[in-house]
Amino acid sequence: MYILGLNAYHGDSAAAIIADGVLIAAAEEERFLRVKHWAGFPYESIKYCLNKVGVELQDLDYIALNRNTRANLHKKILFTLKNRPGFGLIKSRLSNMSKIAAIKKTFAKEFSTDIPNIKAKIINVEHHKAHLASSFFVSEFEEAALVSIDGFGDFTSVMVARGHNKSIESLYQINYPHSLGVFYSAFTQFLGFPEYGDEYKVMGLAGFGKPVYLDKMKEVVLLKPNGQFTLNLNYFQHHLSGDRMQWNNTAPSFGRLYSDCLVNLLGKPRPQSSQIDTHHKDIAASVQAMYEEALFHILNHAYEITRCENLSLAGGCAMNSLANGKIFDNTSFKRIYIPPGPYDAGGAIGSAYFLYNQILGLPRKFSMQTAYWGPEYSSGHIAAVLSQNNSDLNGFSVNRLEDAGILIAQTARYLAEGKIVGWFQGRMEWGARALGNRSILADPRRADMRDIINSKIKKRESFRPFAPSVLYECVGEYFEKDYPDRFMLKVYPVKGEKQKTIPAVTHVDGTGRLQTVDKTVNPLYWKLINCFYELTGVPVLLNTSFNENEPIVCKPQEALNCFLRTNMDVLVLGNFVIERK
Repeated sequence: MYILGLNAYHGDSAAAIIADGVLIAAAEEERFLRVKHWAGFPYESIKYCLNKVGVELQDLDYIALNRNTRANLHKKILFTLKNRPGFGLIKSRLSNMSKIAAIKKTFAKEFSTDIPNIKAKIINVEHHKAHLASSFFVSEFEEAALVSIDGFGDFTSVMVARGHNKSIESLYQINYPHSLGVFYSAFTQFLGFPEYGDEYKVMGLAGFGKPVYLDKMKEVVLLKPNGQFTLNLNYFQHHLSGDRMQWNNTAPSFGRLYSDCLVNLLGKPRPQSSQIDTHHKDIAASVQAMYEEALFHILNHAYEITRCENLSLAGGCAMNSLANGKIFDNTSFKRIYIPPGPYDAGGAIGSAYFLYNQILGLPRKFSMQTAYWGPEYSSGHIAAVLSQNNSDLNGFSVNRLEDAGILIAQTARYLAEGKIVGWFQGRMEWGARALGNRSILADPRRADMRDIINSKIKKRESFRPFAPSVLYECVGEYFEKDYPDRFMLKVYPVKGEKQKTIPAVTHVDGTGRLQTVDKTVNPLYWKLINCFYELTGVPVLLNTSFNENEPIVCKPQEALNCFLRTNMDVLVLGNFVIERK
């Protein structure tokens, strides 16, 4: 049985395919079209998934979408009658809904076939149920408390549920327009970061400030009994006409989310690209503190009503790694699973598994312990790319190393010498993090390495931290928490005596967003870090995504282009080593 799961006409559009309950491939459309967070019909991702399995569109049994326009329909109608939002908002929502409803027609057009040839049954899965399934049904948990938090989807921003075996039982939800995702995004705009997905910048900035405005934040987010909250809508305008979302074959965007009341509360918003001062840093810290308080409020109630020590977390807000790293200290949960793509892209996997396990009632047979579900390229393909770009490689040395041990040893030496290495191996990662297959690597021992990478390659804000990849066996030696995180979704305090050892990956607040590298999951990357460990005594590498203000590279040509237009020192492209002379 083949099931194609989709996140379509929404930010981070993506596709995933499962065969008889086992995930085979998953990818986001942005990686193919080279537009961050691209929203629309994910044709290239679908094509990749079908090719990876070796099937045609007509071979699919089901197509599952992580949207159900009928979900919460009566609440949508009541909201519209009560609030009378602007016509533009209603029009954009109806247009988006019509595209979801006509998805089979779109398939026929994009794949140049007739609708009767598409035998797959279309199944619509409510947005947050797809989120929950994307975490629970691919975890190792037999039972868990399930929580999904994001901006909103199908008129809901939070869903809390109980997971047992192949069943998800929804317990309660919080509906639009009340949303922690909208709260965080509104302040992201207020702080001068207007692009879709810029929330991670506020997280990085928060480490430089103090939550001195937390009392004011509590005027904005009102916590209620039983895990509930509301937004003080006087400070927002997304529920009227302010969001003006663009989701159709474009980079997603929306208008201003906050109202002038927020300006009266906190002063003038920061213009984009203007100087960041203490006031802005303190706002960021206060926003993060308010989000964390609200998150733990929800999670603690989820624990109370499930009495389960396992937590499956999903939704766009599950990307808040700073908060995730504090869950153990602020709740009763003992084990946590967050998938590598918990945000909207993950709905492609979640909708497929909700259909397979919950709707069809078929047994669970897959656990996602790796993030490597994207395209891979042969050594022959890479050789052809290098040959085609031969004229651009004058002044570079190009060597092919067939022995993996020699490749690893040489790369580790480059890193120990302070060189910045582009590392392109195997299948591309699923999710927003580079996890050792599409990564830029460097020596974490050098305090100046962050500035070097930013000046040579990244050209990004100086307050954003770089992440450490650490050997699984050594996590407790360097971090206050030794609970592993293969997908780089938790921030832990770095042990005080180790902060000076790995300054390049220790944030100003003494934390690091770690990736634990398991020998069984990514043996090549583990061996590279271990070789660096043998050379330097430090089992950690600085790991940042292989890109330059663009989506993470997917193809060898894109990796080579990034290498050539930046001042990266070395590119390891499969078993080819390209070095600037």
